Amino acid sequence: MLRRGNAGANTSADHIQVLDQALAQIPDPHRHGRPILIRADIAGCTKAFLAHAHAHGRDQQAKAVAVEFSVGWAITDRERAAIAAVPNKVWADAVEADGSHRDGAGLAELTGLLPAASLDGYPRGTRVIVRRERPHPGAQLDLMETRDGWRYTCFATDTPAGQSAFLEARHRAYARVEDRIRTAKDTGLNHFPSRTLAINSAWLTVVMLAVDLISWTRHLLLDGALAKAEPKTLRYRLLHVAARITRGQRRTFARIQGIWPWAIDLTSAFARLHALPVPAG
Repeated sequence: MLRRGNAGANTSADHIQVLDQALAQIPDPHRHGRPILIRADIAGCTKAFLAHAHAHGRDQQAKAVAVEFSVGWAITDRERAAIAAVPNKVWADAVEADGSHRDGAGLAELTGLLPAASLDGYPRGTRVIVRRERPHPGAQLDLMETRDGWRYTCFATDTPAGQSAFLEARHRAYARVEDRIRTAKDTGLNHFPSRTLAINSAWLTVVMLAVDLISWTRHLLLDGALAKAEPKTLRYRLLHVAARITRGQRRTFARIQGIWPWAIDLTSAFARLHALPVPAG
């Protein structure tokens, strides 16, 4: 969603609009009947946005979409007081996304330790969980973190059940969005061609199509290092390869130079593409 250059900072109304558009583009078989997780950093922790997300799965006037949220939660004096009240024996071990133990990190639920007013206006059932981890060298710490020797971060979720370790690992995966932003910038988002909003909006649509094509290409057609390669790498190794178009036997062929180091990867990608089933309809 492209906004004018004089638009203000993102508001809850902006977040709601983006969420509704994102949910609307998901095909019905995938949008209904399975839970959809909304993840965001602290900017998404507004009462209006979370109430809107929470209400999606509880709208009795329309076919409900099962939506849960997991968003960053700011640490203020109330959270610091609650963290200080957590007994050492209550801290649980954190885990990685694959379920393995994460060294030097712990978790605790703060929901019952925060003043009741802290959750006023948030959806019923909102939980607040804190994570502590030994800070890396050079980390900017506040006074409490410097005293304790821990770096603290909090997040809020309306998921009613689940161990804090699983919920925290699930929330931490939201950082993948940074990879998508970097990919979009490398695919043209950094270079809008015009001062006209309509032209730049069309450009943005093309960029997003390119990002989708790159994502599906890596997911369905590539393996090994290329399946995780950045757009610049894919452009050099696959998209810019010299080839000659020939025709014969009522077919069109792309003759790729055999000496190109990634010629086999490219021909394998084409073979996988042809092997994909034709979409229904």
